[in-house]
Amino acid sequence: MKKRTLLKGAVAALALAATPAMAQDKTKVGFVYVGPVGDGGWTYEHDQGRKAVEAEFGGAVETVYVENVPEGPDAERVITQMALDGADLIFTTSFGYMDPTINVAAKFPDVKFEHATGYKTAPNVSVYSARFYEGRAVQGTIAGRMTESNVIGYIGSVPIPEVVRGINSAYIHAKKVNPDVQFKIVWVYEWFNPAKEADAAKVLIEQGADVILQHTDSTAPLAAAAEAGNVIGFGQASDMAEYKDGPRVSSIIDNWAPYYIARTKAVMDGTWESTNTWDGIGPGMVGIGEITDKVPAEVKAEAEALQASIASGEYHPFTGPIKKQDGSDWLAEGETADDGTLAGMNFYVEGLEGEIPQ
Repeated sequence: MKKRTLLKGAVAALALAATPAMAQDKTKVGFVYVGPVGDGGWTYEHDQGRKAVEAEFGGAVETVYVENVPEGPDAERVITQMALDGADLIFTTSFGYMDPTINVAAKFPDVKFEHATGYKTAPNVSVYSARFYEGRAVQGTIAGRMTESNVIGYIGSVPIPEVVRGINSAYIHAKKVNPDVQFKIVWVYEWFNPAKEADAAKVLIEQGADVILQHTDSTAPLAAAAEAGNVIGFGQASDMAEYKDGPRVSSIIDNWAPYYIARTKAVMDGTWESTNTWDGIGPGMVGIGEITDKVPAEVKAEAEALQASIASGEYHPFTGPIKKQDGSDWLAEGETADDGTLAGMNFYVEGLEGEIPQ
């Protein structure tokens, strides 16, 4: 009886001793989101990537997330707490998290950080983004072909190069297929604010727009288009397929899952290094959602051909001749934009009206 009791005690002691080691073996991955996971767009797709990490690695990985984190000082607090809570890898998924990410990374050199859409790196900080402007070229082509009023509305979120690139790309390609097209741009100065997004869409529709493009995160502009009738729109960041029987004729889909899986694996196997990733349609980080039957067959074929040529590298959406808004030369015939210029783009191309907010 005594031997049996001693044996039980030894087994229990071994189990207790093993528990911390087992817990340490589990890789903890954190995600910081600017909007709610149910936004139907940007944050939704990042969270799909998080779920893909869980599905890929099962019990070897634990993921955590915090949603609705404002860009600014509160982001630094949230990121810091994740690091203190034992995260091995932290993805910060909005441009305004750049400086907070860099600040926290300096205090936690053993934690790996990945910042979306920024440009500042460190030995333990990588940056990653998608070439959304490639998808905007496809959208611009469809929009330019389908508008009847020749007025296309564009809802801008935050006036940073990423958003300006998208506006320019969409306009260039709409103008190529429809020289009479005009863009009207409304800025809402937020990534996710359904009320403001809806109001912006309604203003643009009142100004004659029968196509709405958006670089904001909610489905509110599509809802406004559905309410107006005879207005088409596009899914942004996510497919927003609930509107495909209504105004949504296609979408840009951000596919973060492969990247999140690869970077988590790199932390797990000790091969993680600070990198700068900027992928597009070709590698699959930017997807084009189903083009619906509302789009004429010849326009759909044209859009799909453009998508294929971008994916293969045969065509670059910023290929000259292109002038800047002030009429000065930017790209000569056949010349393509370099990544440095695109990354810092702070100008409109010729033909766009208005100024970029500062």
